[in-house]
Amino acid sequence: METHEYACHDGVGLSGLISRGEVSAAEVEQAARRALKTVNEKINGLAAPLFTPALDHGDGPFTGVPFLIKDIGPMARGVPFYCGSRALGPGVPAQEDHELMARFRAAGLVTMGLTTAPELGLNFATEAVRYGPTRNPWNLDRGVGGSSGGAAGLVAAGAVPLAHGNDGAGSLRVPASCCGLVGLKPSRGRTPVGADTGMGLLGMLSEFALTRTVRDTARLLDVVAGPGLGDAFTAPPPAGRYADEVTADPGRLRVAVTTRAWSGAAVDGEVAQAAVRAAECLAGLGHHVDVASPVLDWESVVSAVAAEAVASAAPFLLAPRQPPAERLEAVSRVMIAAARERRAVDLVAGLNAAGRVSRAVARFFVDTDLLVTPTLARPPAPHGTLDYDEDGHTVESWLRTLFDHGPFTAVFNIAGQPAISLPLGESADGLPIGVQLVAAHGREDLLLRVAGQLERALPWAPRTPAVHAGHG
Repeated sequence: METHEYACHDGVGLSGLISRGEVSAAEVEQAARRALKTVNEKINGLAAPLFTPALDHGDGPFTGVPFLIKDIGPMARGVPFYCGSRALGPGVPAQEDHELMARFRAAGLVTMGLTTAPELGLNFATEAVRYGPTRNPWNLDRGVGGSSGGAAGLVAAGAVPLAHGNDGAGSLRVPASCCGLVGLKPSRGRTPVGADTGMGLLGMLSEFALTRTVRDTARLLDVVAGPGLGDAFTAPPPAGRYADEVTADPGRLRVAVTTRAWSGAAVDGEVAQAAVRAAECLAGLGHHVDVASPVLDWESVVSAVAAEAVASAAPFLLAPRQPPAERLEAVSRVMIAAARERRAVDLVAGLNAAGRVSRAVARFFVDTDLLVTPTLARPPAPHGTLDYDEDGHTVESWLRTLFDHGPFTAVFNIAGQPAISLPLGESADGLPIGVQLVAAHGREDLLLRVAGQLERALPWAPRTPAVHAGHG
């Protein structure tokens, strides 16, 4: 299989070729290794050398399909992880598989390596000091978003058809927007949050993947959905296969659209227009569309995410050996200090704030089926715009910096609704722009029906970035 042939297929397409015997899994893997080598030299999306051999896997719907996992997990038994940090030196080998990793293996995915992420995953840019910046295949001077940025850059560039990512405040949807991909954050409780990791950042973390097509998103969700044993949250079981929802008729929906950020952040005109155009397309497809959005107290949003951010740093304090402070980036030092100093009452205040946000959003979806917003407030940013190693931040000032950039995503981590970013827009200078769709808790079926409609009505497959494995 030639590299350019490999790069034009999504995961479902490659699995079909393999199952029909038109190409072998070994040929697909070799094509993927060539694509990854070529692309990574330009965009720097791998956190470590490729696994040789690839990780063990079973036989399933994605048997033989190349795959990557993020350097912040899901942990894979025996693999050293770095969490984007110099402070972890040669890495910390995982003692067991995360439940989601076990499901990826069972699905037949061929896990070939680790993708870059910002230190502790607390950035909407993937420019960790440990690896240097990951560059956007659409424009190498721009960032890929974060925190699942390495995954997004490599999927967008055709090196793999899909890759793991996780999302605590937008970390799947933000890089999807920056790189022209499909990024689904599932409902709280839809996918496992893991082996011995509590509630997954106070219940705000979702685990899933980045893809180029809606059908890959749906098929993968079918094979990994369901909480793990002992997980604190569960989502309502689906009525049928998610793969079938992509072509199902959603009926006439009540759709709300807003381009105004709840934080008051300025929204770029091209970004706003992409969301408006998506809403107009939905109106043309027969849905009822109004301008509306949840009424939110933004300070409650900041308070809730601050509790989550500090919780993400707490494991460093629980580790047998403390990471050397001088090897951590500046904002990580702030987060770890906050984890050490904050009181139980501060955590309770953050959880109470999360409850206020959750109730406000849930009320909104009583009379609304779908909310349309921009994913980010602006197109992909130049490198260095979000400098995680800059001194002088507090927990709250760093979050406000992030939310000036991406004010639309974290709300739905707090409240737990499923949200998907689709590559429905493009700036005048050719950069991708994502549009976010949100539905009520447990309604991934509805999101996938509408995403399928929009993929057919406003197809993005013909657009490929300047750096792409299929270009030779």
